[in-house]
Amino acid sequence: MFDSSLQTIANLADIIGAGTIVTGLIFGVFQIREYKKRRLNAVAADLMRTFYSVDLAHAVSFIRLVPDGISAADLKAEGPEYERAAILISTTFETMGLLAFRRLAPFSLVQELAGGIIIVTWRKLSVWVETVREEQSQPSWAEWYQWLAEQLIEVKIEGKPAYMKFKGWQP
Repeated sequence: MFDSSLQTIANLADIIGAGTIVTGLIFGVFQIREYKKRRLNAVAADLMRTFYSVDLAHAVSFIRLVPDGISAADLKAEGPEYERAAILISTTFETMGLLAFRRLAPFSLVQELAGGIIIVTWRKLSVWVETVREEQSQPSWAEWYQWLAEQLIEVKIEGKPAYMKFKGWQP
C-alpha cells in the first residue's frame, strides 16, 4: 500500500515537473517576442532621432543643391562644407543600410522614414563616392549606403509615394 502511494507521488512529481518546463518555455517565448518588439521600437526611435539632427539637416540642404552625379572636383570646389555634408550623409546612410541589411531596423521603416532622401542624395553623390573609393583604394567606402539606395530605388519603381498610396487613410 505504501508502495502505490509513493508511485502516485512520483507520477504527480513528473507531471508537475513537465508542466513547469512547458510553462517556462511558453513564458520564454513570450519574453523573447516582447524583447524583439522593444528592440525594434528602440531602433525606430534611434532612426527618427537621426533625422532630428541639425547637422544632417544642414548636410541635406547643401547636397540637394548640387547637380546629380557631381564630380569630386566640383563638390570640392563648392567648399569644405559640401564635402563635410557628403561625408555626413554617406556615413549616416551607411549605418542605416547595414542596420536594414542585418534586419536590426526594418527595411520598410527605413524606406518610409528616409527613402526619398536616400535616393536623391545617392543620385547626387554616387560619382563622388566612386572617386573617393578610387582615391582611398577603399572599394567598401559607403558600400551600405549604395546598397540601401539601390534597394530603395528598386522598391520605389514599383510603388507610389505615401501621400498617394494612403490618400484615403482615416485616423
